Amino acid sequence: MNHGCLISGSTGYNNLIPVKDNLKKEKNQLKPIPTKTNQVKFFTTLAPPLAAAFLLFSPICVTPVSSAQTLDILRGASLFRQTCIGCHDAGGNIIQPGSTLYTKDLQRNGVDTEEEIYRVTYYGKGRMPGFGKECMPRGQCTFGARLEDEDIKILAEFVKLQADKGWPSVETEEK
Repeated sequence: MNHGCLISGSTGYNNLIPVKDNLKKEKNQLKPIPTKTNQVKFFTTLAPPLAAAFLLFSPICVTPVSSAQTLDILRGASLFRQTCIGCHDAGGNIIQPGSTLYTKDLQRNGVDTEEEIYRVTYYGKGRMPGFGKECMPRGQCTFGARLEDEDIKILAEFVKLQADKGWPSVETEEK
C-alpha cells in the first residue's frame, strides 16, 4: 500500500510523495539545534575576556579630563598663587597651623565641601579674611583686591581637588 502526503500549497492531488521519501528529505534538511550547554560553554569562555575589554576601555574607569577642566585647574592654581599662597603655601597655614587645607583639618573644621570652602573664601572665618565682592562685615574682609564669584568657585574647586590629592604640586604658566 502506498501512503502519501500532500505538499502544502498544492492545489491538486498530483503532488503526492511517498512517506518514506519525504522522511529521508526531512532528515537531510534538518540541522542540529544548539543546546543550552553549547550556549553556556560559549558564554563562559567568551564572557571574561569581553568583560575585561569592556572595563579596560570603558569611560567608567578612565575619566577623561576635558580642556575646560584643565583650564579650570590652571586658573585655580593661578588664583591660589595670587591670593592664598602667602598663608597657605602647599596647603599649609603659617598663621593658624590647625587650619591647613589638608583633608583632615578641613573635615575637623567643617569646611570639607566645595560649598563650605567657597563660603569661607567669600566671607572669611576667624583670622582668614573674606575675598568676596559683597563680603561683610568690613573688618572680616580683605583690604586687597576682591574676587569675582566665578573665581571663588574655581578656587574652591581647586582647593578641594588638591586636598583630595594630598596637595601635589601643580605647575602653571607664568603670564
